[in-house]
Parts: sequence; structure tokens; C-alpha cells
Amino acid sequence: MPPTSSQSAAARSAPVTPAGKPGAGRPGGYGLVSLLAAQVLTIDNARTLVFYVVVYRYALRLWRHIRAYGVTTSLYQLYHAFSKRLLTLLLRIPAAKRKVARELDAATAELETKLVPASEHIGTNRALPAYGRDIDWLMEELRKLQMLEAGSGSGSGSGSAAASATGAGAVAVAGGGTGSAPWEQRDGQRVWQGGKISGAVYHGGSEMSDVLAEAVKMFLVSNPLHPDVFPGVRKMEAEVVSMVLRLYNAPDSAAGTTTSGGTESILMACKTAREWGRATKGITEPEMVVSTSAHAAFDKAGAYFGIRVIHIDVDRVTRKVKVESMRRAMNPNTVLVVGSAPSFGEGIIDDIPAIASLARRRNVLCHVDCCLGSFLVPYLERAGLASEPFDFRVDGVTSISCDTHKYGFAPKGSSIVMYRSNALRRHQYYIQPDWPGGVYASPSMAGSRPGALIAGTWAAMMRMGDEGYTQSCRQIVGAARRIERAVRDEIPKLRVMGRPLVSVVALSSAGSVNIYEVGDKMSAKGWHLNGLATDPPGIHLACTRLTVPVVDDFVRDLKAAVKEARVRNAKAQGSMAMLYGLGSSSAVGPSLVKEMAARFLDTLYLVK
Repeated sequence: MPPTSSQSAAARSAPVTPAGKPGAGRPGGYGLVSLLAAQVLTIDNARTLVFYVVVYRYALRLWRHIRAYGVTTSLYQLYHAFSKRLLTLLLRIPAAKRKVARELDAATAELETKLVPASEHIGTNRALPAYGRDIDWLMEELRKLQMLEAGSGSGSGSGSAAASATGAGAVAVAGGGTGSAPWEQRDGQRVWQGGKISGAVYHGGSEMSDVLAEAVKMFLVSNPLHPDVFPGVRKMEAEVVSMVLRLYNAPDSAAGTTTSGGTESILMACKTAREWGRATKGITEPEMVVSTSAHAAFDKAGAYFGIRVIHIDVDRVTRKVKVESMRRAMNPNTVLVVGSAPSFGEGIIDDIPAIASLARRRNVLCHVDCCLGSFLVPYLERAGLASEPFDFRVDGVTSISCDTHKYGFAPKGSSIVMYRSNALRRHQYYIQPDWPGGVYASPSMAGSRPGALIAGTWAAMMRMGDEGYTQSCRQIVGAARRIERAVRDEIPKLRVMGRPLVSVVALSSAGSVNIYEVGDKMSAKGWHLNGLATDPPGIHLACTRLTVPVVDDFVRDLKAAVKEARVRNAKAQGSMAMLYGLGSSSAVGPSLVKEMAARFLDTLYLVK
């Protein structure tokens, strides 16, 4: 039947698709949109889009890297990475692989001999006894185990361990064991009591040890996880945090928590920065900018929490981080910049006001690592010693870590992390409200924590007081300054690195001696020094109260060690020279050192 006139009019008024068909019941632009979508959303175009996104991301990352490190350093890093990969492949050649394995096995065997010495005087326990031992047996066995720490000859520590790596998280892979003296020659004095160890043992004296032991004993079973059961521990913990906040001139809005040590304090500060960046800026690929002299715990935090760590070199003269380079390294993904007061390796206080100002202008967080400075840097001015700004009085500083178990003389396993505000501290917490076992909430990494350590920390701080810490600072830093002056004035073959203001004195060669060989000679004289994989290479001594009476002995032995050491280009034979020389002599060196460090950790759990 032919269409009626009304049907023809409707057809003429209906929208027409590009194919000429009526688009009845659809908007007039639908056909055009469909056509454009069909043309744009093709497989080829999708591939092209993905390609450009990937290229953009990598180009942006490359640009930021070059902006942070510069063209020359970036090219060197590329060369170093290529060389490392090439040498790693070459070491997979069977002959080379066997040779490296033999060398590592020999070093491991030597390590086991020094760290896990066999002794006919002490039994070995690989499994639980069938029945519990009596008290007399236990006490005798504990005394024997304590005797393993003893040396011979007034705590001289001759042939003692780890000259290259004593201290915060360092790996003791050189030197002999502290218990290397024959059993019958041991004088009962533990090696560390002789004052020849760099850092490591922050001893407040025998009376302080008695106070700590009593405090720990009184709260041995306490656990801050249950504040209703142990209200005294809760009170002491809150007071410890409050006292340290005041020590660092924190505002009334500031807050903090205790942790198990400097590493955890740093981990928590970095975790807080990550959460803050995500919550306030939507950052999903966080980055932090730190000095090459910053503690390795920042790298650990980066590995644990998925934060990219950008390392900035220090100035070769001042040994402070280059703040302008930090500025260039910052980008929209930056959540944290870091300064040290002082740095672990060289004992230098970074330019904290400049770093904090940079953080404030870019609206990012600024952390100051005072783990080593702890109860020294806050007392420098009071003790009449030179100081530099480092605490919450510096506008822009948002968090600080402080180890109470170092120069605060608290029991090992005690540190504080502080924040400018409670709102910032909230980002550190972990809270799980939906757990079937109830609401789970913890302020730091641990769940259960030893309240005994909190009691010991509180007791140490109350016993020392401001005056006690001021005197301690004056003595310890004074000892470091005496060593610094002696090196500058009396040992021209060595150079003091930077201008240290706290307890660490770092030394490098002035050009004619191998500094690691000097470290090995000092090890042979019973000193436990740290080897530094810096540029230039170095060694350091972190002074403690035990160092104060032996400063003259250190200077005398150091002069002798310099005379005995080989010239810089001669092949050194000692453990420190071989270890750190290997790490810096080739691109593959760090990989071998890493393997040796892993074997060291394996050795710690040997039973024989």
C-alpha cells in the first residue's frame, strides 16, 4: 500500500543517519557520535595511546632523574649500571664462578671461626632439655656465656672483631671475635669496657646499670598493648615522649611515640610521610629526597613501603648535603626531604634550616634524623659548645627521630619518633576495625611491646636529669674535639672530614696512606672503628663515655698506625682494606659485598 501523506511527512522530519536510514527514536547526534567512536576507538589507536602514555611516563621519569642528578652524573650512573651488568654476566662463566665461590667460602669459613668459635667450656643446645635445668646450672652457664665477651690484658681487645663495621646496623665482617682470647687468658673484663669500641655500647656507668636492671625487673611482664592492665607503663611511656618533645623544643600541638630503635623510628616517619602524601595530595608513587650520608634505614623504609629514594651527594669539603641539588630532585611525587643531625658516618649536621625552608615552600614533610645526636645535640648550647639549628624551632621541620638508648643511656631497644602535630602522628597508626578478634590498633610496627624497656628508659632519664645530660655532653663531645684537634695539628697524613660538632670524628687520607690500612692497623691494636664507603674513603670513631679516659691512647695508637700503614697505591692486606676496597674498586664489588653480608647474617644463626 502506498504511504499516506502523513507518513511521508513524518519520514521527511525524522533524523537521517549517514547511511540514509531514518534514526527514529534516537537523538539527532547519536549517529555522528557512533561514527566518531567507531573511528577513534580502534585497536590500532588504543595501542598508539598506550605507547604514548608509556613513552610519556618514562620520558618524565628520565627528565626528573636528569634534573636531580645532572647530565654528567646520569651518564656515569648509566655506565656504572652497564658495567655492573656486564661484569655480573662475566662472573657466570664457570671458571670465574668457581673462583669467586672459593674466595667467598674461604671468607665465610674465617668468619665462622671468629664469630662462632668452638669452646669445650660451653655446651651446645640444639633442642630443649628433656627436663628443666636447675638454677645453679643456669647461672653458671650464663656466666660462661658472658665470659665470651671478655678479652685478655685489661680489655685491650687485641685481635678483636669488626673493626670495619661496629655500629648502627653495620655488618661486622672484618677482624676477629671479641671472645678470641684463649679461655684461660681472659681477664673477666668485657672488651667493650676498655673504651676501644666506636659507638655500639652507650654505657651510663655501673650505678646506672643497677638502676636499669631494677626498673626492668619490676616491670618484666608488662605490655603497653594492655594499658588497662599496666597503667604505670602507660604513664611512663607518655611521660618519656613528653620529656623528649620538650627537649627538642616541640610546640604544644606536637606528639610522638616510642619505638624499638632508630631504624623503626625512621621507618615510621617514612611510612607517615607516605600516608600523608596519599591522603592530602593523592600521591600514589611517593618519593623522598635524602643525602648519601643519611642512615641506611631510609633505604630500608623505601624498600619496605614502596617509596622511591633519591640520593643527593654531600659537598666534598663541608660534607653537608647539597641543598640546591635537593631542590632540583623534588617533584610533585615528593613527600619527604631528610636532614641529619648529625649523620652517622661523618658526624656532620646538615643545613637543617635550608632543607626545612625548601620543604615548607614545596609543601612537603621534613624529617630530621637525630638518632645519633639523641641526648647530645639538645645539650650542646647548654654545655657551652658550638651548635647549629636542628629541632622544632626550625620552621618547616615536621618530624624528628631520637634514640634514647644511645646517649640517653636507656636500655637497648628504645627510641622516640616525634611529629609537629597529632594529626600528623595519626598517619603512623595502624587501625583495623573489622578484625573478628576485635578492633586492632597499634601506634607503631609492633603489637606487644616490652614495658620493661619503657620503665628502664623512664628511670634513666629521671636519674640523669638536665644537669647529668649536660655534663655527659660536655665530656663526650669534648673527647671528640680533642681527637679532632690532635689529628689536625699532629697527624698531617690524615684529614678530618668536614667540621664535626658532636661525637663522631671521621678521618680520610690526606693523600699518602691507605685509610683502610690505617683502620686495619688500629684493629690490630684493639680498636673497633667503622670503615666508611665514602668519597673519599674514610674511617670513624663515635665517642662515648667509655672513650673519654682513653683519648690519649687513641691518638698515640693512631699515630703509630699511620706510620705502619702502606702507601695509598700499595696493595693492602687487612680485612677492612679488602672489604671496602672490593666495594669501591669495581662495579661488581657491591654485589660481592652484599653476598658476603648475607653470609654474615647467616652465620649469626649457626649452632655448633
